[in-house]
Amino acid sequence: MRSQFCVLSPCIISRRDSRFLVWLGEPPSCAQAEGFAGPLCSGVPGDGQSRENIPIMNNGDMERESFFEGKNMALFEEEMDSNPMVSSLLNKLANYTNLSQGVVEHEEDEDSRRREVKSPGMGTFIGVYLPCLQNILGVILFLRFSWIVGVAGVMESFLIVSMCCTCTMLTAISMSAIATNGMVPAGGSYYMISRSLGPEFGGAVGLCFYLGTTFAGAMYILGTIEIFLTYISPGAAIVHAKSPDGEAVALLHNMRVYGTCTLVLMAMVVFVGVKYVNKLALVFLACVVLSILAIYAGVIKTAFDPPDVPVCLLGNRTLSRRSFDICAKVHATNNSTTTTTALWGLFCNNSMPSATCDEYFAQNNLTEIQGIPGVASGVLLDNLWSVYTDKGVFVEKKGLPSVPVPEESRTSRLPYVLTDIMTYFTMLVGIYFPSVTGIMAGSNRSGDLKDAQKSIPTGTILAIVTTSFIYLSCIVLFGACIEGVILRDKFGEALQGKLVIGMLAWPSPWVIVIGSFFSTCGAGLQSLTGAPRLLQAIARDGIIPFLQVFGHGKANGEPTWALLLTALICEIGILIASLDSVAPILSMFFLMCYMFVNLACAVQTLLRTPNWRPRFRYYHWTLSFLGMSLCLALMFICSWYYALFAMLIAGCIYKYIEYRGAEKEWGDGIRGLSLNAARYALLRVEHGPPHTKNWRPQVLVMLNLDSEQCVKHPRLLSFTTQLKAGKGLTIVGSVLEGTYLDKHAEAQRAEENIRSLMSAEKTKGFCQLVVSSNLRDGMSHLIQSAGLGGMKHNTVLMAWPTFWKDEDNPFSWKNFVDTVRDTTAAQQALLVAKNVDLFPQNQERFSDGNIDVWWIVHDGGLLMLLPFLLRQHKVWRKCRMRIFTVAQEDDNSIQMKKDLQTFLYHLRITAEVEVVEMVENDISAFTYEKTLVMEQRSQMLKQMQLSKTEQEREAQLIHDRNTASHSAVAAKVQAPSTPDKVQMTWTKEKLIAEKYRNKDTVSGFKDLFSLKPNQSNVRRMHTAVKLNGVVLNKSQDAQLVLLNMPGPPRSRQGDENYMEFLEVLTEGLNRVLLVRGSGREVITIYS
Repeated sequence: MRSQFCVLSPCIISRRDSRFLVWLGEPPSCAQAEGFAGPLCSGVPGDGQSRENIPIMNNGDMERESFFEGKNMALFEEEMDSNPMVSSLLNKLANYTNLSQGVVEHEEDEDSRRREVKSPGMGTFIGVYLPCLQNILGVILFLRFSWIVGVAGVMESFLIVSMCCTCTMLTAISMSAIATNGMVPAGGSYYMISRSLGPEFGGAVGLCFYLGTTFAGAMYILGTIEIFLTYISPGAAIVHAKSPDGEAVALLHNMRVYGTCTLVLMAMVVFVGVKYVNKLALVFLACVVLSILAIYAGVIKTAFDPPDVPVCLLGNRTLSRRSFDICAKVHATNNSTTTTTALWGLFCNNSMPSATCDEYFAQNNLTEIQGIPGVASGVLLDNLWSVYTDKGVFVEKKGLPSVPVPEESRTSRLPYVLTDIMTYFTMLVGIYFPSVTGIMAGSNRSGDLKDAQKSIPTGTILAIVTTSFIYLSCIVLFGACIEGVILRDKFGEALQGKLVIGMLAWPSPWVIVIGSFFSTCGAGLQSLTGAPRLLQAIARDGIIPFLQVFGHGKANGEPTWALLLTALICEIGILIASLDSVAPILSMFFLMCYMFVNLACAVQTLLRTPNWRPRFRYYHWTLSFLGMSLCLALMFICSWYYALFAMLIAGCIYKYIEYRGAEKEWGDGIRGLSLNAARYALLRVEHGPPHTKNWRPQVLVMLNLDSEQCVKHPRLLSFTTQLKAGKGLTIVGSVLEGTYLDKHAEAQRAEENIRSLMSAEKTKGFCQLVVSSNLRDGMSHLIQSAGLGGMKHNTVLMAWPTFWKDEDNPFSWKNFVDTVRDTTAAQQALLVAKNVDLFPQNQERFSDGNIDVWWIVHDGGLLMLLPFLLRQHKVWRKCRMRIFTVAQEDDNSIQMKKDLQTFLYHLRITAEVEVVEMVENDISAFTYEKTLVMEQRSQMLKQMQLSKTEQEREAQLIHDRNTASHSAVAAKVQAPSTPDKVQMTWTKEKLIAEKYRNKDTVSGFKDLFSLKPNQSNVRRMHTAVKLNGVVLNKSQDAQLVLLNMPGPPRSRQGDENYMEFLEVLTEGLNRVLLVRGSGREVITIYS
């Protein structure tokens, strides 16, 4: 709302102030108003001057400035837009509503559409404890826990449960520390991990947690169907077995059919109305609690009144009572006659006493024992130790007599109870672990809690303690109440197909059956509700591009597309159809999630980042590290190949996000860890230069910018990428001329342009831009100070100043020469790319051609190393390397070639070698003329202080001289061997004549063209001309030519001549890289 102001001439009173007064009638005077409003009166108190009359204020600023007038904050007025007052900040924090969209980036986009929501008010018990209890206690407790106790025994079951519960307890401690370190938006573990470990880890683990939750939904649906088909309505099976051998396969097919139908039905319920699922959550929780209470009540009842649960044994083998009632071979009828029983008919070929029967049946007696003898029976001692078996083995009771039968044919039609899978300790861990998952339920609801930082630790840890007590007590109670053969009977076949725990419960087995059915059904619905929202949160973060479509949904925000994908993945788990096979899969994903929660807490604690201030104090990095190690160990204990597969999936997602994902800065711990590692590494490499074997070009790239702060030569970055291939240090530097206070906005824009170009050219490195009073000093500062510690550049790469001869930019050549001197003084190598705009882009590929190296002087071997590095890149990979060296008259060129080939062999570099002989001959007239024109121009630039028009006239004069010198070359006039008596086409007389003819133009410089060329310059120009001719002859068609770059003159008097020498040396070549070594060896023949 805009501020309104009551104007009381000469006072202004703000309506925003809580002390706003309404006057009726005539307004009071300023003095009266000041008495009421105090500081709200404008002007300096007591000066009697109105606001309108203050000279430093204009009327346009009146409304904005008057807002601050009553706040006693005039000193901070200009910063109020960017730095709000503390009162305003606290007001915003007080009105903060923790909405469920989760991410700060999204909150900014959603501001315009944000609706008023009722303030969250769920406490610890309702908001955290009960949801965790409901998610932890589930299908495994009812369907598999008694079987695990029977197979593993009480002692090893204690070990399994203790390991898993310790793992979740340590994870809960770490999670509590993270959850209480600031506001945790809705999103649970994904947000905690991603904001603590960064987008790569967050996305990878978030997707693993999503897959775990999705497969948990499949497990719950399979549990629901197993309860329905096995214990509620066995006759509802659609697929029937044609033989007893096919019963297990038929059950799997029935579970696939019913599971798919149930999944479709549940997905439709979730799609139509999530609110109904949330309302039914309390009903499902009540089913779980009632079922557990019924188990405890049944255990208490067995102490004084054990239930009648007969179990039939043949010898020591347990029999399935699905097809008979009487556990006897014969029984007496009312007329005192004996008849065979239904059991006789199963083992014999007919019902007559003289029938041929199974040999084991004939030689062993039938025994009927109580399946649930009660707590006081002492059966606990028999169930202490494990009984691991292979698949298809008889479920036997130890201690009963049994007559073995040789070469027995184990036909599946006989009513024995057989094991359906091979059992061993690690497999049981994988099946059991899903029963302790669900500890994230409280943190997932953090947006609905009254005080999340208090409720999440208390509720989660209390729920883990409660469920751990339930599981550990159930181990003892099951082992003390139930016979071992019944515990190992997974599907209750010895109990006529009844649920084992149901037979223990009081008052009726149906309490457990119905309760477990509805609890598993509700857990499946909640998984199908939670998993799509987790995927939607990941998609909306934008860290995985191909998942962004799943961030959309219905108008009310329901994740339609994410629900569809969740249902498809869940169908994969249902098609597996076996609860025992699905459970280890989701164990992997949950364990990986918990492992990274512990890692996040450990990293944050060890780094001691300033923002790491959890309200939950009972944590330590050793506990987090122990939890992480235990999670990793449990992953490989459950199934090493599942563990490797889950880690491979997470690794692929991590690398994909790193390569293609959006860059996010979330202040994560991995970034802090990287900074710490970088600091440690920098301190390690601080002392001394690297060994020759470790030397590689650490490049400082000097870029020139145009008036729009865009890069003039982008191909220089392309060449950098080709040379570096992402290895070593790359610093991209540039200089802006001016003062930083005036140019900071332009500097930021230039830096953004450079970074975008680096990204486009795939140049991995750092950008460093300097604002300096002049370009010369800025470049010197970069060469001196770029880098940090041991990570400093050792090579400078820059472009040749193409327009160094232009009078518009007389200092470009001087800056260049001074930069060459700076690199020499800093003992750094220098690479100068001439005709850099002709260099290839990263997308180009040379299918053929040569990289020619002209090795004139030895400068440490950099000339040899650069082509080798370039050929590692795809652009130059198919180019051949040729090395040319120059032999003088007194050199043995044949021996030089052999020595060079041997040297390259020891360097492990493949290249063609050629020795070029340069015969000493006379200095040509062309060389003299070139030198003379060069010196004339140099002298002219030193003496003349000309206007713009005069500079243009002088440039035309120099052009005329060059034209005359070229005509002299055409005449082919040879100079004599003695330089003092040289006969040149451009004679001294002609110079004098030309001088008098143009004396009006060059008045005041009568002796300018009477110069005699310096003999040192003549020799240098002679070398440049001769060498240029040789290089052109051999390497004119080369893709790249590398040349030794001669050093600048020691005296600064001939700097412009130095530029002319280099220009002549490289004339006519397409792509040239001038190389000047740092003076140290950079390549070695030793390993």
